[in-house]
Amino acid sequence: MNLDFWTRTSGTWINIIAILVGTTFGLLLQNRLPQKMQQILTQALGLLTIWIGVTMADSLNQAQGGKIDGIILGLLALTMGGILGEALQIEDRLAAIGDWLQRRFRSKGRFTEGFVASSLLFCVGSLAVLGSLNNGLTGDNTLLVLKAVMDAIASIALTSSYGIGVGFSTLSILLYQGSISLAAGSLANFIPDPQTDPRIFLVTGVGGLTILGLGLNLLEVTRIRIASFLPAIALAPFIYWLGDRLS
Repeated sequence: MNLDFWTRTSGTWINIIAILVGTTFGLLLQNRLPQKMQQILTQALGLLTIWIGVTMADSLNQAQGGKIDGIILGLLALTMGGILGEALQIEDRLAAIGDWLQRRFRSKGRFTEGFVASSLLFCVGSLAVLGSLNNGLTGDNTLLVLKAVMDAIASIALTSSYGIGVGFSTLSILLYQGSISLAAGSLANFIPDPQTDPRIFLVTGVGGLTILGLGLNLLEVTRIRIASFLPAIALAPFIYWLGDRLS
């Protein structure tokens, strides 16, 4: 199926527009809501994020590689990915990008926190991966439109607390989802059915654990260096392949 550029990436552009609209509403509310109400919005989002993370992490039960349980594969992916992420200083580099954008656009407040938190929340998840693959392979943007609605609502809550840095997460969306959609044609040879592929289940489960950590950060329960675990998502298919070969 030969699809043009717009058809293959339409869901990503819709997602970007939705986040910008949500950010605009969040900025309008930011100066009108008391601090306690802004905190409640963030806590509500944090609780929902934890639920999403737990739901996604359950996919590890369907990601068994040979005789190795999916939970063990997920642990290996997180451990190896976390070590690699710290070695590459991904958390610090992502924060540095946020700081640079804040200086560049002379923004105030918690710009970097908003940029990092929203970039992670909007990019790490099964809808981002499956929706981008589906959009790139068939032109169907239904999943990404659904994600766009969810992200728009989340961006209102995030922006009311963190400010305009949330809107700049659209740069991350453009690079991440756009790249997956454009590369979907090549990935089709390796992932014929993304919705039942155990490698996707493992990626989703590992992503769910990072989302769970992000929810804990939003609730200020602890401070997990979530971005350092991002390589775990990329390593997950290799970990699955390795587990399958060793079994």
